[in-house]
Amino acid sequence: MINIRSIQHYMYCPRRFGLLEINKDWAENVFVVKANLMHERVHSGSHDYRSAKKIEMSSVAVYNDELDLYGVTDCIEFEKSSAGNEIEGLEGKYKVHIIEYKPKQPMSGEIRETDAIQVFAQMLCADYVWNCKSDGYVYYADTRKRVKLPLREEFDRYYALLKELMQNMKNCMESGVIPPRVKGQNCSGCSVKDVCMPANKKYEVKKLVMSEEDI
Repeated sequence: MINIRSIQHYMYCPRRFGLLEINKDWAENVFVVKANLMHERVHSGSHDYRSAKKIEMSSVAVYNDELDLYGVTDCIEFEKSSAGNEIEGLEGKYKVHIIEYKPKQPMSGEIRETDAIQVFAQMLCADYVWNCKSDGYVYYADTRKRVKLPLREEFDRYYALLKELMQNMKNCMESGVIPPRVKGQNCSGCSVKDVCMPANKKYEVKKLVMSEEDI
């Protein structure tokens, strides 16, 4: 099965995906640490909330057996509504909202395709688990704004893209071959940059010979 969180790694860089999933390499930088701290707060349970109209639950595991897909959502919101669906374990009918937390909103104001695909995959899993038609949002911590994603409006496009990505990821895993670096890839913010492209230490033959003579 494909872990939803690994889809973003592949979209950012297939080589990064290969290093993480095949080689089991891992490294952290300031961007990873900041994101981890934010998600730790979200998944701690402090965001769980319950009222007569709404229930919010953090760190909810979801899956879709038909698509061989699984993952853990940052937050799922069950909003009481007569237009919603019956949810096992809850009384009444609810609309299901998936909320993904991100540290920073893009300066352009546009939705990142990687974020949209991640939430779309979660949506397909939520629909499978609760037999509903959920929707998805991204909450940006820096602006404290929740942005609704056009997942239903662009369902066919996102579905086709997700299926293509998952097939490519499965092919990569089955082959065991780490993809080459993509030409023009922006690697400045990648946490595994030094693993992917280790710096070659410069040396002089003369100095190397002299050091061997001192032994």
